[in-house]
Amino acid sequence: MQKRAIQRGRPVGATTFEAAPARAFGAAVRAIRTEDGIAQEALALLAGVERSHMGKIERGEHMPTLAMILKLANALGRSSAELMLETEARLSAEWSAPSAD
Repeated sequence: MQKRAIQRGRPVGATTFEAAPARAFGAAVRAIRTEDGIAQEALALLAGVERSHMGKIERGEHMPTLAMILKLANALGRSSAELMLETEARLSAEWSAPSAD
């Protein structure tokens, strides 16, 4: 029996991106940022990310890594736990809402 070659990356058709959690996280970041009166560009600078990437995170177009979540929480002066609690509350509301299909 011949050994199969190992392929790098995700299997074909696999995805690690789920839109609902990404949107909920982005909405939580935006709400806290605006509540604190911080401009998006200022938050990006404080967190050490590109402003365009910050916008994509807030719009739910990108799912941040754990390192990014920790950077954003620190830049917002919050714990990552607070940020995730806000995300979970928004996600819970989105998942319990009737679908628009």
